[in-house]
Amino acid sequence: MEKKEFPKAEKFNFTDSVTYADGSIVSKILLRNEKGNITLFAFDKGEMLSEHTAPFDAIVQVLDGTAEVMIDHKSHILVSGESIIIPANLTHALTAIDRFKMMLIMIKG
Repeated sequence: MEKKEFPKAEKFNFTDSVTYADGSIVSKILLRNEKGNITLFAFDKGEMLSEHTAPFDAIVQVLDGTAEVMIDHKSHILVSGESIIIPANLTHALTAIDRFKMMLIMIKG
C-alpha cells in the first residue's frame, strides 16, 4: 500500500523527493491542512500549467532547472535557487523552459 502522507521527523532533500517523468508533470504533496499546502512539482521540458488564478498568495521556489512564470501577463524567468511570490487573484501560468522542479507554498489566510 502506498503512503499518502509525506514522512515527518525524517531528513529529506526537496529536489530528490520528486522525480521527472517524460512528457509529464509530477506532483507530490508534502503538507496539506486547512491553513495551506506545500507541494513539490517536476515538469518535463515544454510542459506547462495554463493560465489560471488562485484566491491566495503563492510562493514558487525553483529547485532545479529553468522556468518561465507569467504573472499578470508579465514574464519572469526563474532558475534553480530563485523564488517569486504570485499575488492572490492575478492570472498566472508556468512553462518549463528546461526540465524543472519547484516547491509551491500556498498559505490560506
